[in-house]
Parts: sequence; C-alpha cells; structure tokens
Amino acid sequence: MTDGLPSTGDLLELEIGPVAHGGWCVARHEGQVVFVRHALPGETVRARVTEEGKKFLRADAVEVLQASPDRVEPPCPFAGPGRCGGCDWQHASLPAQRGLKAAVIAEQLSRLAGIDRPVVVEEVPMPAEYGDDGEPIVTPPGLGWRTRVQFAVRGDGAVGLRRHRSHSIEPIDECLIAHPEVELMGIERKRWPGASGVEGIASAATGDRIVALTERRGRDRRPVRVPRLDVPVRLVRGRAEPGASLPYVREEVAGRLWQVSGSGFWQVHPGAAGVLVDAVLTALEPKPGDIAVDLYCGVGLFAGVLGERVGRDGLVVGIESDGQSVRDARFNLKDLPQVSIESGKVEEVLADLEFGRRTQPRPAKRGKPAGRADESRVKRADLVVLDPPRAGAGREVVDQIAKLAGRKIAYVSCDPATLARDLAYFGERGWALDDLRAFDAFPMTHHVEMVATLVRG
Repeated sequence: MTDGLPSTGDLLELEIGPVAHGGWCVARHEGQVVFVRHALPGETVRARVTEEGKKFLRADAVEVLQASPDRVEPPCPFAGPGRCGGCDWQHASLPAQRGLKAAVIAEQLSRLAGIDRPVVVEEVPMPAEYGDDGEPIVTPPGLGWRTRVQFAVRGDGAVGLRRHRSHSIEPIDECLIAHPEVELMGIERKRWPGASGVEGIASAATGDRIVALTERRGRDRRPVRVPRLDVPVRLVRGRAEPGASLPYVREEVAGRLWQVSGSGFWQVHPGAAGVLVDAVLTALEPKPGDIAVDLYCGVGLFAGVLGERVGRDGLVVGIESDGQSVRDARFNLKDLPQVSIESGKVEEVLADLEFGRRTQPRPAKRGKPAGRADESRVKRADLVVLDPPRAGAGREVVDQIAKLAGRKIAYVSCDPATLARDLAYFGERGWALDDLRAFDAFPMTHHVEMVATLVRG
C-alpha cells in the first residue's frame, strides 16, 4: 500500500455487497468502493487489487473465506482470477446467475429511468438436437450453447480467449460454452500464424459451419497460414475485397431459413432467436394491414415475421447499415413483396422515410424507384421494433421513433444500462414502459437479452 491506500497487487479482506452491472460485485474498503470479480453477494473474500481508479478499485477474489450457498465449482479449468475473461459467473449456480442478472436490470431501471418494478430472467431452453447417428445431443446445463465464438490468436499462432480487461490471451484447448458443432472444427487445437482472430460459426439448426479469419495488421503482418479443416475458411477483413460474397450459414427460425454471411449478426444461443421472435410478436400484436418498421434489422429476422403477420395489405420497412446484412435480408425476404429493406444509418433513413398504405416506402435521396403514388402518405408507422447494438439507440433515434410510432414499440436490448437510459428518453417523449421480459440467452456470462414493450403514456 502507498500512503495507507491500496495499490495494484495488494490483498484486501472484503465483505461482498450487491451485484453490479458487468459481472462485478460491490464491496468497500475503508469507505472506498471496490468492484470485485469471482465473488458473490454475502461472501467474505480475500481479493487482489487489479486496477486503481480515482474513485474506486477493481479486484479479483482469490480466496473465499465465507462462501455463498449459491457458489459452485466452476466447470471450466480456464475460468478464475487472471484467467479467461469470457465467463463472469461460472462460480454461481444457474438459478443464482439469473437472479443476479434480474437484480442488475432492476437497479439500472430504477437508477437511470426512475422505473421500479420486479424483474424475472427467464431461462432459454436449448432446442432438441440430434447427432448423425440419430441420438439426442445432450449438453450440461449452461454449457455448449454458443454457436459463434471469436478466438484471439497469439503471435506464435496459438489460439485462446482474452483475459478480462486485457489484451493478453489465455490459450485454451476447449471452450465449454461453445456449441459442440463449433468444437468439432478443432480451432483451438490448430495453429493460425498470421491471423489475429479466428471465429468459429455454426448453425445448430442446419449443421452449417464456417470459419472467419482476421489477418494480423501492422509490423507483425505476414501471410496467413490456414490449417487443414473440413469447413469453409475465409478472410472477412484484410484481403477480403469489399462487397465480396462470403460463405454463410443457414439458420432456421419461425418456419423460415435465414442466410447469415460471414460473421454477420445472429443470436449465439440456439434458442434465443425463436424466443425473441415470440416475445416481439406478443409485444406488438401485429394485425393485417399494419405498417411496421424494423430498425437495426440485421438479416431481416423481425422484418420477416412481421411481414407475414401484416400480410400483402400491410408494409414492413427494415433499416440496416451493414452492407452484407442488407444483402442477406433482401435475399431472405425476397418472397415477401410487402417487406422493403433500406440500407443506411437508422437516423438518416428515418429522416427521409415516408409511408403510403399498400405502397412501398419512398426512399428519398437514395436513387431508388419510388413507391406507387398514394394520396395518404404519412410519416407514421403503427409498430416499431428496434434491436440496436450494445450502445443503444440514443437520444436522436429515440426522438425519431417517438414521433414515428403510432401504437406500440418493442425494444430488444442486450444491455440493461443503455436500455434504461433510452427508456428514460422515451418517457420524456410520452412513451411508457408497459411490459419487460428478460431472457438468459448467455449463461455463465453477465449478458442478458430483454424485450421492452412501450405504449403511449
């Protein structure tokens, strides 16, 4: 310690308080806040300081003096202080993990949005899967679910996962939360010289598998040597030409096949996409003839299921900025003429968008054919669904949605803090939270998926 203050490397005996957002628990040492990993509320631990901030410390619990009844032995040998940073809660039972996530959501809603309500995090069941021999594939609860895994590569080509809040790589030979189809590729047991990242991508529904590579940049750049694998491998950045056709996997949800190219966005838990589709449809209650908008639409999942519900007399507009995802969405939904996918930033496309009943939208300033003439053009949609990245929608987009939406809004979020912030913005504009559902789509981690339903207050 320096001048009586803890410094990096010091050991502190701490009584652990409530959970905090991001996989931490909160403790205090002589009045100073300490965010502690690898601990649980109610425990007494010895923790090693890992970072010093101006107002708080960060630490890892390295010895448990008094354990919580919710503590379990982490199943992964690479989990623990100073090891792999991919999982936050392997030391907690699965019911306890869901309770911790519910507490974080409730705290963020109360603190950032002034909304006080009980929260329950629902389990996301694994769909039934069968091997080539027809026998069911059984994975231990909470493990074997992640169908997209981004591995980091050391300079010598060894594969691993990054340690928490570090660029250091923890070499591994198996990831227990990775889906069996990802593990069958054998990525961790190969060398990948010249690559900085390797992503294993598998579809639990169709069995499709691909590997997406990122080449090393700067002074360390050298040709990537690809080991022999029985799946397609492609550079998705670096030497990959812009707009190039990428290998893809096919996903199956809501009775449709969805093409997802390269490392494009898709829910990583095999059961999550279906659960979220059901939650969004329950939230919005779409009717034939409705106009709906799907913001940050990715490969068109919500746009597609809404398009089927609103029918040929309705209209769905999806908006997405990633070019490859736009191409996938248009391919996936080519059989639904009532669905239009617009390419561009959400705030820019929304500013230009107008709708006419039973017409295509008029994409002003985009150089595309206008929709059929219609005297009843409006800048209003009956329904809006948005699934923004972790940073959330933000004030400008919330302003636009609050003016655009007519009946209901479904906000899909993977971050309690940015969701709560945006709900506060919606509240200022006359939209109230009607319902909130949360789903444990990322067992063993602090991440969670949520669907908030908003109506005019």
